[in-house]
Amino acid sequence: MDIVYIRDLRMDAVIGIYEWEKRIKQQININIEMGWDNSVPAASDDIKDTLNYKASAKLVKELVASSQYELVETLAEKIAGLLLKEMQIPWVKVSVGKPMAVTDSAEVGVIIERGEKNV
Repeated sequence: MDIVYIRDLRMDAVIGIYEWEKRIKQQININIEMGWDNSVPAASDDIKDTLNYKASAKLVKELVASSQYELVETLAEKIAGLLLKEMQIPWVKVSVGKPMAVTDSAEVGVIIERGEKNV
């Protein structure tokens, strides 16, 4: 299985468990790896055979902009489910991080994998 990826997608989101977090937007960082057979587009050299990473990023941005979750775990699950369904991919790995959420750390977050990697 090949991988198409999006790294360091930075967005502002309403996310958090505390009341003050529910009233503001905070930066989150998202990384996505999506399973895809790149041999077809490599052979055809045709964009229509690729996994459209721009469309994937747009879906994620729209989801984040319209959501308000308490947990990064929930947001990661929603992103994974959306990409599996809409992009018709067999496997996805999503990380969602919140910078500065823990004192003296650069970022905390979760990494999840969903779907079948070896299809």
